[in-house]
Amino acid sequence: MAELAIALSGINKSFGPVHANRDINLEVQRGTIHGIIGENGAGKSTLMSILYGFYQADSGEIRVNGKPVSIKTPNDAIAAGIGMVHQHFMLVENFTVLENIILGAEGEPLLNKSIAKARSELARLEREYGLEVDPDALIEELPVGLQQRVEILKALYRGADILILDEPTGVLTPAEADHLFRILKQLKEQGKTVILITHKLREIMAITDNVSVMRQGTMVATRETKGTTVEELAELMVGRRVLLRVQKGEANPGEVKLSVRNLTVRDSRKVTMVDDVSFDIRAGEIVGIAGVAGNGQSELIEAIAGTRRAVSGTVMLDGKPIDVTGTADPGELRDRGLAHVPEDRHHVGLVLAFEEAENSILGYQDKPQYLNGPFLNLKAIEDDARAKIQAYDIRPTNPHLRTANFSGGNQQKIVLAREIEQDPGVLVVGQPTRGVDVGAIEFIHKRLIAMRDAGKAVLVISVELDEIRSLSDRILVMFAGRIVGERGPEATEGELGLLMAGVEHKEAAE
Repeated sequence: MAELAIALSGINKSFGPVHANRDINLEVQRGTIHGIIGENGAGKSTLMSILYGFYQADSGEIRVNGKPVSIKTPNDAIAAGIGMVHQHFMLVENFTVLENIILGAEGEPLLNKSIAKARSELARLEREYGLEVDPDALIEELPVGLQQRVEILKALYRGADILILDEPTGVLTPAEADHLFRILKQLKEQGKTVILITHKLREIMAITDNVSVMRQGTMVATRETKGTTVEELAELMVGRRVLLRVQKGEANPGEVKLSVRNLTVRDSRKVTMVDDVSFDIRAGEIVGIAGVAGNGQSELIEAIAGTRRAVSGTVMLDGKPIDVTGTADPGELRDRGLAHVPEDRHHVGLVLAFEEAENSILGYQDKPQYLNGPFLNLKAIEDDARAKIQAYDIRPTNPHLRTANFSGGNQQKIVLAREIEQDPGVLVVGQPTRGVDVGAIEFIHKRLIAMRDAGKAVLVISVELDEIRSLSDRILVMFAGRIVGERGPEATEGELGLLMAGVEHKEAAE
């Protein structure tokens, strides 16, 4: 027991009829990086929330460094040396880094003394762990990678020896993720214990010492990472063999469905993010846009989907213009056969307080099949929701459950089902599998390929280069707001990476 940082024994937790954790046993060795993986809804986050004091187990025992502890609140967890970095950061955006670090841990009645002490301690932590960040910067002005560093610093400032990270790379660029891994290795070298919850099996293989697999609320296996494979872990997660590469036939492109010419888009700060971009997408093909986050991909698809005004340029849908600089709106485009799966499902794709059935028709609620005269046909809406739940394997299967209570991957399926089942001619998808487990990734990819094979035009942006290479029939690379190259799916990661970094060479000339 002395070598174990964490030992969980017989942990059970139910939410009404849902048994989220069933007799969970878990041992985490001190000074290691321990991965926990599982499908969306497998119970990973519930288990870690019990360890951090957000929930209390119905039964079972928690030992920290060999001693039994009672963790009823996050303060109890912090006192036991446990810190947690959540997938959605718990920071006050209009506070500075330093103010966020000391918030709730001021320690002195006079704030000036607390701030001076914290500034000194923060400088030490930054040096020791390579976590440099401006202590006087406002959180809202920092990119997400630096905000995540602030969350880690908060935990270390409170004395955490055990650090839980929930889906830490879900909002990071590849470069930011690589830097995070260097930080985690540094933490491990300093004797800290890291528990990493992630869907990304390659990250598990790259960074962890041991990995535990959860499925449907139970712990099904623990492996030493160097003694397992991506294929074995995927099968343990899902309970069946999983295709880790997209299987698809040759594309059969038809007529041009979406034509973009000389499109220029600025962000809210009046900075040009899309600079004179032109391309076509044809029926029966998937076009992927690769690029490091922040190079204009987001603004591009927002302008095409009518959620952001363009400064200039033209967009044609089925040969007819979209007024992207003026009156175009998502409702008009939906009526014309263009569906949009936004990058940010929480703020743009869903109303989390609504029931699943309500979100499953959001934006299409005026369609005749959902109406009974001037009123909504609630029976038809529920039947439609249940059909989508079954077809897309959305869990839980209750259409009256608030959407906030679904896992991220199942929320993504709700959005995809809503848009795909309207049978659009053009589908624009931002980050199709962000925060989604390996089984759901396979499912989503198959749906997108099926759209292509049914003669639809599909535009995909993703920060996952493997996903772009696997799905796309053509790959456009964006850098600094411009398309700097076009490649086929056979392009190597190195070749695309050079283009994404803006490195010009003779093959990149357009």
